[in-house]
Formats: sequence, structure tokens, C-alpha cells
Amino acid sequence: MNEELLIAFDSTQQALRAEMLLEYAEIEIDICPTPKEITAGCAMSIQFFRSALIEVEKIVDEQKIEIRGIYGKNEQTGGYQLITE
Repeated sequence: MNEELLIAFDSTQQALRAEMLLEYAEIEIDICPTPKEITAGCAMSIQFFRSALIEVEKIVDEQKIEIRGIYGKNEQTGGYQLITE
């Protein structure tokens, strides 16, 4: 199973920057609305597969992309839970 994770942002500028860098790295991503239960300053989030988590974290860190956090679906509650900030 390849679970989908979600990156939430505090600004649209950082979301667009992350989108560009992740696509350049050929990581499969989707742009989606930020779920209501995730409090973020930006209405745009990026979904990606858990298999790319290490590479995504590396790009976020090296490129100093400001994120609210990376979230995964909580199967018990159906909501999202913070994996990493």
C-alpha cells in the first residue's frame, strides 16, 4: 500500500515554490485544497506518496521551503494527523 501524504503551507508562495521543485525532481504530486481540519494560512496543499517522503523532506530542508507540516490520514478517525513539521 502506498499511502498518500499531504504537505500544508502557510503561504501560497511557498506552495508554488515547492510544487516547482518537486516536479523538477520528478516526484509525482497533486495539488489539492487544504482540508478544513488542517489549520494553515494557504488553501493549497500538495499530495504525494509515502514512498517519496525521504526525498520530499530532503528537498524541503535543502531548499528551505517553509511548510506548516506533512500530514497523513488517520484511518481510525478519518482525519489528518501531523507526521513531521
